[in-house]
Amino acid sequence: MLSTAINEANQKIIERIKAARPHWVGVVAAKEAVPTLAQGKKLLHAGPPIIWHDMTGPMQGACIGACLFEGWAQDEKQALQLLESGQVEFIPCHSVNAVGPMGGITSANMPMIVVENVTHGNRAYCNLNEGIGKVMRFGAYGQEVLDRHRWMKESLGPALNDALKLFDNGIDLTALMAQAITMGDEFHQRNIAASALLLRTLSPKLILLDRSKAEMEKIFSFLSVTDQFFLNVAMAFCKSIMDSAAQIKEGTIVTAMTRNGKEFGIKVSGLGDQWFTAPVNTPQGLFFTGYSQQDANPDIGDSAITETFGIGGAAMVAAPGVTRFVGAGGTDAAFEVSEEMSEIYLEHNMLLQIPTWNFQGCCLGLDLRLVVETGITPLINTGIAHKQAGIGQIGAGTVRAPLACFEKALEALAKKLEV
Repeated sequence: MLSTAINEANQKIIERIKAARPHWVGVVAAKEAVPTLAQGKKLLHAGPPIIWHDMTGPMQGACIGACLFEGWAQDEKQALQLLESGQVEFIPCHSVNAVGPMGGITSANMPMIVVENVTHGNRAYCNLNEGIGKVMRFGAYGQEVLDRHRWMKESLGPALNDALKLFDNGIDLTALMAQAITMGDEFHQRNIAASALLLRTLSPKLILLDRSKAEMEKIFSFLSVTDQFFLNVAMAFCKSIMDSAAQIKEGTIVTAMTRNGKEFGIKVSGLGDQWFTAPVNTPQGLFFTGYSQQDANPDIGDSAITETFGIGGAAMVAAPGVTRFVGAGGTDAAFEVSEEMSEIYLEHNMLLQIPTWNFQGCCLGLDLRLVVETGITPLINTGIAHKQAGIGQIGAGTVRAPLACFEKALEALAKKLEV
């Protein structure tokens, strides 16, 4: 009877996930999306709760950058004094319907993507992708980084928001992603097709805006070369769906997976908002010239919300163009990864069909029971940050979620159900 009740609850969750239709509807200041950021000195961060002294280099560097961006400090020394003295409050992105890549650090005046699940009425948020090179999400906070963030706040964000207002109901992300996955994207490490399709969709509206030619040239140039721009949109897409799924507070489906550089955390439908954590692993992969595995930061970022939904590493077979980049081998290895992942998800999502998998849909419904029963943990493909703040991305690879957090969650569920 208990097994039947769990299966019925899981099926309700799966149907709710399938019914979701997230649309990108706007870009607003973070303090508008998350009103608590307007009160005092607060920063959102990736992963389960963490304090300043437990943060790794990239997250600490991003915190310094955010203090400088907001004008809370005039230099690095002042920023460190603020942060080390406990004057800044840290809030997990996941606690306020948001997500953030790598460090995930988001402050009041940074622009945030607004995605609305039009089926169920809930919204999710993510900061804007900064592009490549020296970027805050990897812990950089030099003048170049701050100038880019100010431009995103003053120009890029408002332009995107004005363009999105010209659509009847924003941009239907499911439809766009259904195209992009047939073009070789898996939406975590490869978003080239989705980013290109997004620019194609936005362009007719962007050109209608009353902006100078120089400003529009900079916006178009940025969007045209930022291959991972869609990642942040995909993260908000997945967050909006999984938050909706979490409203069914039963069953064994994992509704969040995330990491803060110290701990990997999950949430499960039948256990509400409770975190279950274990020490993170460190990604293994390929490194840029001059760097090696010993330079790698432990696993970090909210972007594992993609694998929670069933894309990203679970959909590696969709992206043969990225398998070598993350050190996963060739197309045979990508096929094997997705086949293995299908053992711990309950169904396939036929809205996102993968041609290289004989048009099977992406994995759907990550089941806590199956992870513990099989010992197969979700594989995440990810960028690799240098463990020191400010150096940035040094490679790309894959990492496994630790089994211990799934075991803890299953024990807690058993206790709740008096099994």
